Amino acid sequence: MNDNMVAFIGAGNMARCVIAAMVKSGYPASNIIASNRTEPKLQALAADYGIQTTLDNLTAVQKADVIVLAVKPQMMGDVCQQLIEQAPEIKEKLFVTVAAGLPVSRYERWLGEVRLVRSMPNTPSLVGLGVTGLYPSRCSNYEKAFVDTMFKGTGMTVWLDNEAEIDHVIAVTGSSPAYFFYFMQAMQQEAEALGFAPEQAKKMVAQTALGAATMALQSEHSFAELRAQVTSKGGTTHEAVTSFANAGLEQMVSEAMQAAIRRAREMAQTL
Repeated sequence: MNDNMVAFIGAGNMARCVIAAMVKSGYPASNIIASNRTEPKLQALAADYGIQTTLDNLTAVQKADVIVLAVKPQMMGDVCQQLIEQAPEIKEKLFVTVAAGLPVSRYERWLGEVRLVRSMPNTPSLVGLGVTGLYPSRCSNYEKAFVDTMFKGTGMTVWLDNEAEIDHVIAVTGSSPAYFFYFMQAMQQEAEALGFAPEQAKKMVAQTALGAATMALQSEHSFAELRAQVTSKGGTTHEAVTSFANAGLEQMVSEAMQAAIRRAREMAQTL
């Protein structure tokens, strides 16, 4: 699998994240090339990971076996159409997209009936602790295995049977880092109100969140069981959790996630 030449069209944060994960996992840097409209991001990638770079998208895709489309969604149509006009032979290559919101049907309109994996990484992928949803279209088992290897270094991968599930992944893992940051922000604010210094409050909250998440991953118990284990009836934690329940926390979370799904579907229609 390490023989495939992988071209990244676009050199933003998510492209950098996947490139870093591949190289750190042992993928040959010489078999990765990135293109971008401007030089600084390419220079940084070459310096940090030793990959090939170019300012010309066409040069990148002509060398590649796998083409990763990592430009902004609003630019994707123009980029794809230019590539297919200049190099129609790339229709035979495997495409991977990291652009949110664009369905397979849109790529087929621009590129034809290509083999494509639609991916939805989340921002913790930048620190190797992410979750990436993957939906394949017309791909072989070998191609799926290769793409899985590409993303493994970013964290957990989840293969989807239906494209509509990408919107669900957005609600569950794509947008959810912001949910946790929002909750931690509120906790930090209250900790500061209780007299802790801002940096101390931030570290206390973040460390507790990390510890709780690590315990959950290492335990076979459900979240409900883990919560019960630290919630003594009539105690301080019971009082706090009861306050959350009375405020309708579960309903708020459900409504927020459904709102994210609705917005993802709306964006797919307008991009």
